Amino acid sequence: MVGKMQQSPPNRRYELDWLRVFAMFVIFLFHCARFFDSDDWHVKNMQSDAVISIFVLFSVQWIMPLFFILSGISTYYSLSFRSAGAFVRSRFKRLVIPLVFGIFVLVPPQVYIERVSHFQFSGSYFQFYPHYLDGFYAFGGNFAWMGLHLWYLLILFVFSILTLPLFIYLRRPGPQGFTSKATSRFNHRGLLFSLALPLAILEIVLDPTGIGRRDFGGWSLFLYMIFFLYGYVLFPNRRIRETIEASRILTLSCAIATTVVALICELTIGFPGYGNSAYFIGLTVLRAFIAWFWLLCIVGFGCRYFRFSNNFLRYANQAVLPFYILHQTIIVAICFYLINWDINVYLKYLVIAGSSVAAILLIYQLIIKQLDVLRFLFGLKKKN
Repeated sequence: MVGKMQQSPPNRRYELDWLRVFAMFVIFLFHCARFFDSDDWHVKNMQSDAVISIFVLFSVQWIMPLFFILSGISTYYSLSFRSAGAFVRSRFKRLVIPLVFGIFVLVPPQVYIERVSHFQFSGSYFQFYPHYLDGFYAFGGNFAWMGLHLWYLLILFVFSILTLPLFIYLRRPGPQGFTSKATSRFNHRGLLFSLALPLAILEIVLDPTGIGRRDFGGWSLFLYMIFFLYGYVLFPNRRIRETIEASRILTLSCAIATTVVALICELTIGFPGYGNSAYFIGLTVLRAFIAWFWLLCIVGFGCRYFRFSNNFLRYANQAVLPFYILHQTIIVAICFYLINWDINVYLKYLVIAGSSVAAILLIYQLIIKQLDVLRFLFGLKKKN
């Protein structure tokens, strides 16, 4: 029972570590691509690119849902050996401390670069910083209360606190047995695939211009909560994992097919505004199934081929959170200085990605990893 005593940690599931590193790699490539896609961002290249825009459109369908699925799974295993109090303390240190540090130290340069590149401010960064607290970002001001790309840390902490009473209740002997039996029913492919329907219904019902806003990573926060709950309740179940693993080829085929159909629709008729037309509902439902098929496919391949550890994984698993916290600030800064660099778009993309990785890893290896105060601020344990 959670709340009284701490138990020994369970055997580590290395496939979750690999999937976490994979998700971080994709979100890094995604943010490098935002410099070149057709939508507005903090800083934009002079020339956009259709292929890179398609990559952004494709990856936004599943990358942040994958983060929340993995967070739900990690929450399950974390609560299996931590008390509720220890869990909250761990979440606070790992999520809130880096978030607050990022809001006041790492995010202001992004806001400054956005204001300068959009001709909304002229002057040095040190002249801008006193104005960082002028109003709220996204409401006409500068203060990035959600941490820009660090919004995930904020939302994950809120989800962790809101769902903790439910998760503790489900771990009690009676409800846990009921939950295990109920979730085990979804070890059949048809029922497992049908779990996309609640996502589709919410996509239809929630107005994306109102309560269902998709400002955070392309999805509504209500959908992220569902992904988080799915991760906690479904994926730790052994029989369901076996079904997901066995279905990986089928889910990959379904994911590719639905993605192609959606891409054709997007390029031909576009994605219409909120309404009740049949094609709008069809595209909305399709979007939910695209995300769900890709999630099942990725987790299935992870469970099948990545149940091992090596030196790279051990290093990457330690570095993944500092990498996430740092990456967008580094990318935006490098993009800003390369706006007027007149070279091929894809070559520029490679330069941005390569130089950003090098800068992030150098900062992590030579500075963050060595100083306990920075390890604390970046959500890491002390060196010893």
